[in-house]
Amino acid sequence: MLRPLDYTFVPRWFTERSMYLYLGLVFVVGMLFRGYLMSWYYILFGLVEVCGFFYYANYLTKEWNAAVVRPRVFEKRLFITALSIRVVYVLLSYWFYTEMTGSPFEFSAADSMFYHESAKHGALLLREGHVWDFWYEFNRYMGTDISDTGYATYLSLVYFLTRDSVMVTRLIKAILSALTVVLVYRMSRRNFGESTARIAGIFCTLMPNLVFYCGLQLKEIEMVFMTVLLVEQADLMLRSPKFSIGQLLSVLVIGAGLFTMRTALAIIAILSLLFTLVLASDKVMSWAKRLIMGVLAVALIGVTVGNRIQENARELVENVQKGGQKTNMEWRAQRENGNQFAKYAGAAVFAPMIFTIPFSTLVSIPDQENQLLIHGGNFVKNLLSGLVIFAMFMLLLTGNWRRYAMPLAFMLGYLVVLVFSSFAQSERFHLPAVPFELIFAAYAISLLGKREKQWMNYWLILMFVANIAWQWFKLAGRGML
Repeated sequence: MLRPLDYTFVPRWFTERSMYLYLGLVFVVGMLFRGYLMSWYYILFGLVEVCGFFYYANYLTKEWNAAVVRPRVFEKRLFITALSIRVVYVLLSYWFYTEMTGSPFEFSAADSMFYHESAKHGALLLREGHVWDFWYEFNRYMGTDISDTGYATYLSLVYFLTRDSVMVTRLIKAILSALTVVLVYRMSRRNFGESTARIAGIFCTLMPNLVFYCGLQLKEIEMVFMTVLLVEQADLMLRSPKFSIGQLLSVLVIGAGLFTMRTALAIIAILSLLFTLVLASDKVMSWAKRLIMGVLAVALIGVTVGNRIQENARELVENVQKGGQKTNMEWRAQRENGNQFAKYAGAAVFAPMIFTIPFSTLVSIPDQENQLLIHGGNFVKNLLSGLVIFAMFMLLLTGNWRRYAMPLAFMLGYLVVLVFSSFAQSERFHLPAVPFELIFAAYAISLLGKREKQWMNYWLILMFVANIAWQWFKLAGRGML
């Protein structure tokens, strides 16, 4: 293998070719599927998402390199830039949705409206003095699983304090998302060093998918923040030279809170912690420390949420055994405006592409306006997934994966569960893994050599062809060709 080129920034050849590839993709799709190309304003969104990401990924990683900008200054700039982008998008999306749908909510906003109406009811309960019996009254009203009550309860409190303000809620999301970027930078610096951490932080700052959900009333921003905070704090705890019961308790408290956001996510995060305690490199922590932490972690988990983990883990396994994914795919094929090819999809199809999917939607399909809005972000993810796969290959080849066990265990664990779920193709359900994929994409850049550069060129071409094929799949499966 040739010597790496020691990139400390995102190379210009990669960003320029990625931008040209997007422009070429829009042109070719427009020529091949005339009459079905998305509207001009969706193309404009895509241009900002793709060109904005790749242009500034190259520019900022060069301008804010470690030789010029000190770490503390860089972290401050990172937060301010991430927050500014997200605040601008919150204002823009609020106006755009109001113009397009008549309300500040997205197209087909069933989940958003569910949380919105539930939170309004929760805020009303608080205003009427239902403080001590709030939990009972609110859960009776919602009638949902625990994995939905956490966010709705949080949103109720925000609505209570802001008089049901949708705008303030989304500005808070912008702050939490910007803090997530800072956490990614800190975790990456601890694991991979300053240069890689800066690339990872800038990637997260610019990643369209992490910005998009700041403009929605969904729980994704808060859930991703809690997930990254949990993994970052767990990684800090494991790498700390001294044992701290306080750090362990804080990790488990965050994990317990995550149960009320998405149960499967919390299970994966806690199991990742236990996996790391067993398999992490001896250079990361001693066996004495991992033994003490392991015993305490298992005991605390058993006392607090042990039964819940066992119950939900069993539900996940039973869903796979009963063919839950197959049933869902068949429903997607048979529903109105469904794709008849969806019934052929399954874990065997999703597994090889799990780092890459979903592909971008560039053609007009009924009731898929939200996919059109984020198509540029999905295209960015498609291209960067080549770097993630390369990083996985290098970690396996060199045996260094144990040094980065915590973020690696969570990312792979979550994606494996996603492969067997009914949501493997859903962009929204990929979001918790995106910050970690960006970390490993940044790590891959530091390993690129001349041979790997050529492989990435092949990957870009493959993604170009795959995205064209995806447009055909979406149209042909609905009988539109």
